[in-house]
Amino acid sequence: MSRVNQYEKLWMWGAAVLILLFVGAIVFAATSQAVHPPSHVETIDPTTAAKSGEFANPGVTTTGDGARVVMLLKMYGFAPNEVRIPRGRPVTFRITSPDVIHGFQIVGTNANMTISPGYISQFTMTFPTAGEYLMVCNEYCGLGHHLMQGKLIVEEAG
Repeated sequence: MSRVNQYEKLWMWGAAVLILLFVGAIVFAATSQAVHPPSHVETIDPTTAAKSGEFANPGVTTTGDGARVVMLLKMYGFAPNEVRIPRGRPVTFRITSPDVIHGFQIVGTNANMTISPGYISQFTMTFPTAGEYLMVCNEYCGLGHHLMQGKLIVEEAG
C-alpha cells in the first residue's frame, strides 16, 4: 500500500469521526439541553391582518394575573405606539406585520424578536421595575425605519 493511500484513508476516517462528533453534539443538545427548532408556528394572512381578528384592534388586555399585548408593526410605526402594562406580572406579547420584516426590541431588556409578515411572534416576560422603556424596530424596514419607535410604560399594579 502506498503512502498516498494511507493518507487518503487517514483523512477519510478523520472526516467520518468529525461528522459523528457533530451529529452527536446536535443529538446531545436536542435531547438533554431542550434545544429544538420552533414549533407550533401560528400563521396569519398579512393582507387581512389589520382588518380582522385580534390584530384589527391592537392594544393591551389586562387580566387578574398579567396582561396580553397585541401589536401590529407596520411601515413605519407601532400599533399601539404607547403600551401600558403592570409591574411584576407576566405580560404576553403577540406581534405580527402586514408588510415587511421588522425587528422588535425593548431597549434595556432581553426582549428582541424578528417579526415576519404572515407569522405571529409571541413571547412572555415579566418587568420587575416600573418605568419607561423604548421600543424600537431593529431590522431595517425602509426609508422611515429610523422613525419607528414606541414607548412601553410599566406601571405599579393597582
